[in-house]
Amino acid sequence: MYSDTDIELPGEVWKHVEIAEKFLVEGRELIDKDPVQASEKLYKAAEEVVKTLALALNLPEARKATESGGWWSKLLEKAAQGIAKALGVKEFIPWWDTAFKLHVDGFHEAKLSSEDVKERYEYIEAMVNLARRILQKQ
Repeated sequence: MYSDTDIELPGEVWKHVEIAEKFLVEGRELIDKDPVQASEKLYKAAEEVVKTLALALNLPEARKATESGGWWSKLLEKAAQGIAKALGVKEFIPWWDTAFKLHVDGFHEAKLSSEDVKERYEYIEAMVNLARRILQKQ
């Protein structure tokens, strides 16, 4: 479990949360018009949250991403698991799973309807809100 003193805020952390908020808004606006693009925007919001919190918590996955020059699916998954454990937020893993479903089934496979995406929006919003709450405590 983290404490407020465990959080470090490198400059890029706020950049990621701002991007996450931007993608969340764009995704919400697209749900009824274009569920494929809405799915990807919402996934990207969740991805930015994982990056934000991994950096803020100084997780090994954030260091690996920095050293290797980027993030990839397996590293994001490991970071999501680390975040859930560090924050004691067990819901974080299903939230991340929801985001990944939006990415694969909603964007790549174009299988999700507007209603399907709408039902999943709140989980992505919860991720963004969690990141903002954690960072605002600092």
